[in-house]
Amino acid sequence: MSTSESRPPLPPFNAETAAKKVQAAEDAWNSRDVNRVALAYTEDSEWRNRSEFFSGRAAIREFLQRKWVRELDYRLKKSLWAFTENRIAVRFEYEYHDDSGNWMRAYGNENWEFAPNGLMQRRFASINDLPISEAERKFRWPREA
Repeated sequence: MSTSESRPPLPPFNAETAAKKVQAAEDAWNSRDVNRVALAYTEDSEWRNRSEFFSGRAAIREFLQRKWVRELDYRLKKSLWAFTENRIAVRFEYEYHDDSGNWMRAYGNENWEFAPNGLMQRRFASINDLPISEAERKFRWPREA
């Protein structure tokens, strides 16, 4: 396994390394950099996102490109819920608006399973959306360049 194929922290996780993994995922997703996010997953990673099922980095990249074209000013917070040896569960919420200026807050849970090299081999996300007003936004930090 080359360094480029490894994404520390590696399983088995403890409270500290699981929290670091969650923070790294939050940081990557908030960058909205499709390649940065996709490289955290195995080449054959399996995903369920809402009602979509797909696998592989190419499909992940395509999904993320579609997502961030329609989910504008995306801001995400993740928190560790639970962990075992190679699995982590997270709770999250994020905010975005569409091209008409309608704001949403999405709430959800993700179940992650990692390969020994620290890349995520399975991601299952359940997500619910709540329309909000611009005044109800909680996540107002400056967007990264």
